[in-house]
Amino acid sequence: MAVYTQVSAETASKLLARYDVGALVSLKGIAEGVENSNYLLETDRARFILTLYENRVDPADLPYFHNLLAHLHRAGSPVPRFIDDRNGHWLQDVNGKKACLIEFLPGISVSEPTAAQAEAVGKSLARMHVAVADFAEAKPNPLGQSSWKPLFERCDATAADGLQPGLYNDVAGECDWLETNWPEGLPLTAVHTDLFPDNVLFRGDDVGGLIDFYFACTDFRAFDLAVTHAAWCFNSDGDEFHPDVSTALIAGYLSVLKLTAEEKRAFPVLARGASLRFLLTRLYDWINTPADALVTRKDPLAFHRRLQFYRNVDSADLFGTV
Repeated sequence: MAVYTQVSAETASKLLARYDVGALVSLKGIAEGVENSNYLLETDRARFILTLYENRVDPADLPYFHNLLAHLHRAGSPVPRFIDDRNGHWLQDVNGKKACLIEFLPGISVSEPTAAQAEAVGKSLARMHVAVADFAEAKPNPLGQSSWKPLFERCDATAADGLQPGLYNDVAGECDWLETNWPEGLPLTAVHTDLFPDNVLFRGDDVGGLIDFYFACTDFRAFDLAVTHAAWCFNSDGDEFHPDVSTALIAGYLSVLKLTAEEKRAFPVLARGASLRFLLTRLYDWINTPADALVTRKDPLAFHRRLQFYRNVDSADLFGTV
């Protein structure tokens, strides 16, 4: 979440007049994240999230996200609902951007997850994969393996090496290696692909909400687990691996949904891909984020360190005890 497009109280009040959700009490920009403009909007009846979709989200993809969340909600998954206005419209235009009013889910996001919380997330991710088994819509992953080299080529070599000497050539080699070694034929499903700790809301050690599905798509279910593993099993700088969190996350997932032998063997490669994907998007955003944007840039090197870890593990290191 972030704020690129400013929304005034007057504009928010005008938007709310289309809904039956009460009158505006407060409106506050949310600085976390890097993708869309988000506001915490409170009325005299309830709280909501107002999201304005920025350049990385194609408006043509919004019906997919809407339908996926509706499907998950009907299946009992703890996901937020898009709110319809009085005319049944869930998609709006605000300040030249497509926008939605979204249900606010209570709970807290953790910055240092425990093993118990990681186990709960593993179970929730697997339950989500089970719940979408009969979701008929498909959407290619716009940030999948085939996109990584073109995105890398849009990153300035001098800027990359300014972050860390030799980074540009190292990432170029990783793009080539993954292009050659990326697995094929693994089970596909609708996936989140961005299930970081700040996209999970906890009530104690229980998962109360899964949010921010704007990278959802169709991809390998094991890749979704690999993204989650890379996001949860390290400290924020990526230089400290937490084996207890890793074991708990994987055990939680496998207690609900088993992986095939092929998925387990491919997991270190998928985790390298997950690390590269976030390294690249963070690197691109680090270089190109407008100076006046209310947004917290994220360190690309935190995922370069994860990448180096996954280069030196095999499947047995991660799955051998579960």
